[in-house]
Amino acid sequence: MRSLEYADNGKCGMRGKIIRGIAGFYYVHAEDLVIYECKARGIFRRENIKPLVGDDVELEVLNRQGRTGNIRKILPRKSRLIRPAVANIDQALVLFAIVKPEPNLNLLDRFLIMMEQQGLPCVICFNKCDIASDREREILQKAYEACGCRVLFISVKEQEALAEVRSLLQGKTTTMAGPSGVGKSSLINYLHPNADMETGAISEKIDRGKHTTRHSELFALDGESYIMDTPGFSSLELFDMEKEELKGFYPEFENYEERCRFRGCVHVSEPGCGVKEALSEGKISEVRYHNYTVLYNELKDRKKY
Repeated sequence: MRSLEYADNGKCGMRGKIIRGIAGFYYVHAEDLVIYECKARGIFRRENIKPLVGDDVELEVLNRQGRTGNIRKILPRKSRLIRPAVANIDQALVLFAIVKPEPNLNLLDRFLIMMEQQGLPCVICFNKCDIASDREREILQKAYEACGCRVLFISVKEQEALAEVRSLLQGKTTTMAGPSGVGKSSLINYLHPNADMETGAISEKIDRGKHTTRHSELFALDGESYIMDTPGFSSLELFDMEKEELKGFYPEFENYEERCRFRGCVHVSEPGCGVKEALSEGKISEVRYHNYTVLYNELKDRKKY
């Protein structure tokens, strides 16, 4: 660990990462593995710079026992996501249940597209494989094995394949998302058993109920690995794109596009479409193709302002 530095005023300074921001306070996981409650310097407001969850920062410790400090510098960001508004994320882990609830695969495709538009690789985890049938698992495997993402089937309850999940998180900052009821909290509690305790302590300190308002929050798995919980989502609008661009987000189409009769074929209503031929031959997932047509028509019908 790097030795601690001291600011000009004699206060101890070090580096850390913002793991939560709420009500004007930023909670920084510092290199001494302590979480400090910090305020941002006024210069950030004057320069219209807003610290983000995930920012690497330099802070000065005002009270080590009270675990308070000030953020004095935001270090250069290697990436920034628009939704959720966070910095320095390396990958996304999207969690859906195989059953209970039945997965909304159109929603899953929307999320994958949204992350790819922001240049973020995705890992898909299908939870509750311990109560799913082989057939239910096979359908999802076939649908997503060619989508360009790593696909895992896990059981948080039975701790099946969780060691593989942990290895994929090592040394990275990962955002995890998925709809409510799929096991996100249980997975985070497995990976980071003190997550509820840390969230509860922060919420109590600022007099906010930890379950009444949800915020993006990073949990430190170790000194180099973080996972971010995001509020459950039930719908996502596609980012701005032309309908003709959508096919580029379905990589399984690429191998069959050279068989299309027309250049620029969008694989919906054109005759002689190689992608639709592959679909009829069972080489492309019906689930994924159906989602594609739904999203294509949504983009086609969307009003332009």
